[in-house]
Amino acid sequence: MSSSSRPDDHRRKWDRDEYEKLARKRLMDDLDDDHSKDLSPIKREMLKQRDYRVDLDSKLGKSVVITKATPSSQSGGYYCNVCDCVVKDSINFLDHINGKKHQRNLGMSMKIERSSLDQVKKRFETNKKKMEEKKKDYDLEQRLRELKEEEEKLKEYRKEKKKEKKRKHDELDDEPQNDDMAALMGFSGFGTSKK
Repeated sequence: MSSSSRPDDHRRKWDRDEYEKLARKRLMDDLDDDHSKDLSPIKREMLKQRDYRVDLDSKLGKSVVITKATPSSQSGGYYCNVCDCVVKDSINFLDHINGKKHQRNLGMSMKIERSSLDQVKKRFETNKKKMEEKKKDYDLEQRLRELKEEEEKLKEYRKEKKKEKKRKHDELDDEPQNDDMAALMGFSGFGTSKK
């Protein structure tokens, strides 16, 4: 800033040459810093399958008291400790977990490793073996025995229910009836004619 030549001029006067030199110097310093830094992009892992189950059912149907002092991890909804955010419902929580922001915070890119033909064949073989094992385990005779046992249990359960109902009905009939009240009202009793 230079001083003005007239005493009655109170406005600031800027020295353009001086500030242009400062701006050029700053630009040159920035360019030097950029060239000195390593400009390689951040290497992220390929997207991979989760090795844990997502817990969506633990808070289902439960009531929680939330105050102003309640930490966000214990407030209503689903808490993501990686991104430090709360999502209100399970669908949005799954969208968040599978989303770009969450995966980036985990250190993964959204790119998938391409499977080779051999990997696909191996996967088909393992799935085929699992299916064959299930079929072997599912024996016809054993299934028939299980069905008979279930039918017997069901019959036994129905018999017990019937006996219990009859027992309750008999207990109600055994209670003393108020004959005076029945006579006043003009009929013989409050019970039914069936026994």
